[in-house]
Amino acid sequence: MPGKPVVILGVFVADTAYRASRQPRMGETILGTSFTLGPGGKGSNQAVAAGRLGADVTFLTRLGVDPFADMARQTWAQAGVRSAVIDTPQSYTGAAYIFVEEATGNNAIIVSPGAAMLISPDDIAANAGLIRSAGVFVTQLEQPIEAALRALEIAREAGVTTILNPAPAASLPERIYTLCDYVTPNETEAEELTGIKVSSLDDARRAAESLLGKGVGAVIITLGEKGALLHTASRSDHVPVVNAGPVVETTGAGDAFNGGLAAALARGMEPLQAVRFACAVAGISVTRPGTAPSMPTLQEVEALLAKG
Repeated sequence: MPGKPVVILGVFVADTAYRASRQPRMGETILGTSFTLGPGGKGSNQAVAAGRLGADVTFLTRLGVDPFADMARQTWAQAGVRSAVIDTPQSYTGAAYIFVEEATGNNAIIVSPGAAMLISPDDIAANAGLIRSAGVFVTQLEQPIEAALRALEIAREAGVTTILNPAPAASLPERIYTLCDYVTPNETEAEELTGIKVSSLDDARRAAESLLGKGVGAVIITLGEKGALLHTASRSDHVPVVNAGPVVETTGAGDAFNGGLAAALARGMEPLQAVRFACAVAGISVTRPGTAPSMPTLQEVEALLAKG
């Protein structure tokens, strides 16, 4: 069963991914080993992840009127994601440059959101009914913060469970924290928000405690190969990584985690169970190349978790 509806506000971009032994230095040209073009954008990836897990999910965004927008709609249709798109012919559908290090699968990314940077509080107000209808609302920071803030306000007023994935790392207005049932930074983003460098589990707990002090309901810090930390006012639980095989590419792992978390909470899972489920989603995603194409199905995740 899909559970309560999930609504995700965010950005679609076309991922242009380049593999090479290393990044070029400024002014240098090097030969790569491969190139792929595919769907991406944090919000879109999260929506695809949730959709492939069987969630009832709608994605809210702006797109240009161009071939990359056609790619977006096809991607969502294949994943079972409904879309609430504001067509924006005066701009372009976003794109991202992704460098993938051949030996490790680690990545570096530049995102140009295009039309999605025009998402405004007025756009959010026009879609307030959609947001209020959700059981879980998710947003990130690739679209303007003012739009994310207004959407979180509407969701909170309606009693919707709210998740802020504070990516990419950015300074946030203090009033946004009290609107968040969950905040899900990685180590770098947690340091940006708190000033605490996260190099260990104890560091993660200190950073999470700082975020609780700002008014967040619960903090989930993703720790890469170390799993994730769920930290609330009453408990602090380290959830180990769920290993699904050799790592091929880490690009979509955070989005897989957040989409999995939203789907799990929408299905009524308790927070700790939902974090373990999300770790399994991310664990499978990193064994595959790409971002949206790497997202697993519910059956794959349940089979992995069944192995213990």
